[in-house]
Amino acid sequence: MKLPKKLMLLGAGELGKEFTIAAQRLGNHVVAVDRYAHAPAMQVADECEVISMLSGEDLERVVAKHQPDYIVPEIEAIRTEKLAEFESRGITVIPTAKATHYTMNRDRIRELAHRELGVRTANYAYATNLDELHTVARSIGFPHVIKPVMSSSGKGQSIVANELEVEAAWKYAIAGSRGDSQKVIIEEFINFEIEITLLTIKQWNAPTIFCPPIGHRQERGDYQESWQPAQITPAQLATAQAIATTVTDALGGAGIFGVEFFITADEVIFSELSPRPHDTGMVTLISQNLNEFELHLRAILGLPIPNIIQYVPAASAVILATEESDSIAFTGVEAALSMPNVDVRLFGKPDSRPYRRMGVALATAETTDLARTKAIDAASQITLVKA
Repeated sequence: MKLPKKLMLLGAGELGKEFTIAAQRLGNHVVAVDRYAHAPAMQVADECEVISMLSGEDLERVVAKHQPDYIVPEIEAIRTEKLAEFESRGITVIPTAKATHYTMNRDRIRELAHRELGVRTANYAYATNLDELHTVARSIGFPHVIKPVMSSSGKGQSIVANELEVEAAWKYAIAGSRGDSQKVIIEEFINFEIEITLLTIKQWNAPTIFCPPIGHRQERGDYQESWQPAQITPAQLATAQAIATTVTDALGGAGIFGVEFFITADEVIFSELSPRPHDTGMVTLISQNLNEFELHLRAILGLPIPNIIQYVPAASAVILATEESDSIAFTGVEAALSMPNVDVRLFGKPDSRPYRRMGVALATAETTDLARTKAIDAASQITLVKA
């Protein structure tokens, strides 16, 4: 392996920013691409491009211009069929073009897991219009979850308690859909004890390995806090690792996968999968010897990962915007950082809107419960104001 390599990042948000930093620490060259200017990763990348990643022509143009060694998708809204063309020309797509195409759409990854691999998932169905949705909603039963087949960070996801809420859920799902999809998935509501992310590192020429499991809590379908390690039994962990290995082996390639599970009293149920660093995995910025972004990079480049060590219990809590603004500043950072064993990441997004994730507070403590309390407290100290 000769370094440096040129990596093209498709999607330049906060996860891409941390990945770019990890890549540059080993001397690599990063081209950050997104649909808007001044995205977080663009602020630290070597070069940047603003395009529509749903445009095959735009993708062709920037790939021809920069000639990357690796294309690393970070978001769902990409013309994924174009990636297969790049792969056929010898450019490595992470984890693979096929895997990216499958995992950018909830219907494809669900069909792979449930129908082809026999993995336990929530019962589900699809709808492409409101009339279909009413029919399917009654067949699945209430309550259930409605979400777009193509979205990110929980956008467009809602829990539907009865038929009167179906139409509003349809409109919310379509509004939150990425790309040009007009399709939603309806899932049975799982009464889980805990929801976890299992960061699964698939390597080119070494066994698949795992980070300690991460618990997380969501609101509006979007993560609000995460903690590591999640308190699950050794048997539950072994089952989750086996399922994660089965699904990622079917997808192929290399890199980190954020594999989500519902853990009930009796079952480990596959939920979703992201073929890249996971937002709940930002806790690893403070918890581990190698964070998820460094692990992703090493797996992509085929570099060794001798061990993964979690030092202490840790937690993350998001810092959310409350209103729309294109003039961003923060107060309370000094109060948050005055707390022992607390760190803060402010993402540098150029504008805000209600519930947009603008930063994250990180904390360690003697137990995960104490770390969670500390991270939430630190996040609450920080307020967005007009610059």
